[in-house]
Amino acid sequence: MPAPAPATATTLRVRRQPTRGEDLANTLSHGIGLLLALVALPFLVLDGMQANGSLPVVGASVFGVTIVLAYLTSTLYHAFPQADRNGLLRRLDHSAIYLLIAGTYTPVLLGVLRGNAGWIMLAVIWTLAVAGVVFKLLAGARYRKVSVALYVAMGWAALAVIQPLWTHMAPGGLAWMFAGGIAYTAGVVFYLLHERMRYSHLVWHLFVLGGTVCHFVMVFRYAI
Repeated sequence: MPAPAPATATTLRVRRQPTRGEDLANTLSHGIGLLLALVALPFLVLDGMQANGSLPVVGASVFGVTIVLAYLTSTLYHAFPQADRNGLLRRLDHSAIYLLIAGTYTPVLLGVLRGNAGWIMLAVIWTLAVAGVVFKLLAGARYRKVSVALYVAMGWAALAVIQPLWTHMAPGGLAWMFAGGIAYTAGVVFYLLHERMRYSHLVWHLFVLGGTVCHFVMVFRYAI
């Protein structure tokens, strides 16, 4: 009888599950973000309603709703990890990130750029967001690095329209925009360290909160 094959690193590698403390910290961090988003949403909408035309209120509403959706799905996913055996909450959580990215672009492209550049960029970003959602819902936890790469690429795609943004947006708005992008991007490092470092996902959440706050200031003060 042949001896059993020795276990390899590949066969032994099991995805590290977060501890209860990590789940609680992750839930609380984005639960606080959800509460802040719910408070901020009416202010965004009211600010948009005071601007000229319907585009600012549409942009503000889309931005606010996608923030709420992103923090809601994240909070639910981390609050009920044992109930997510089929991975649905995880897929919704990760899918909502694509929507948040596109939602952040929307008030800027509708309220600041407009014109052909704004509409084309808006169509491209939302097409990528929808494609990302479909991809994540079908792929689940697979191809994690592909998802992360698409998140980052979508976020920094703003550089494609940096010249008209530089012309039409106040320097303060650009500063908050880049600060938010840097916060999100720096947080990705800790997102990818989940397997190796405890509470790294919490650090990722804190960077996400920081990025969202930066972009909220950008939209509220400079894009609506």
